[in-house]
Amino acid sequence: MEILLIILHIIVSLFLIFVVLLQSGQAADLAGAFGGGGSQTALGMRGAATLLQKLTTAAAVIFMLTSLALGIVGRSSSSSVIEGVEATTPAEAPADPGQQQ
Repeated sequence: MEILLIILHIIVSLFLIFVVLLQSGQAADLAGAFGGGGSQTALGMRGAATLLQKLTTAAAVIFMLTSLALGIVGRSSSSSVIEGVEATTPAEAPADPGQQQ
């Protein structure tokens, strides 16, 4: 189950990167930052969602769900990465460096 989730998560991650890189910028110039210049401003009017925007939204939702599922599945395992490591104590250092001989 965990391996299937990991594979799905990797595929969705790559798809999400691909879809985001295909989209055009949203008025990234200086005029776009202040609400001017074109219909694609950050806080201005928006048109209908394109297919790429819908695919991005769907991929983002699936990415978040697989992330949550992997977190829940990973928490249920009781093994730890540092279980087999022996605890070592540091060597004793003198309390006052001025008293060294």
